[in-house]
Amino acid sequence: MPQHAQNTPVCRDCDGFATAAITTGTRHTDGTRGTLTVTCPTCKGTGHRVPAAGLTHVGR
Repeated sequence: MPQHAQNTPVCRDCDGFATAAITTGTRHTDGTRGTLTVTCPTCKGTGHRVPAAGLTHVGR
């Protein structure tokens, strides 16, 4: 029997890539680069679509 993947709703703003590491261009004393971690403001770093608050489906 074939296995089907779950249909997980992905955030439309980040396409599921909820966090990104951005280099600042500076180097630490040990030679590593300084980075900033930025999360998607829409899904708040989960990567999944957040249901709209207060909206409900009524009727058919």
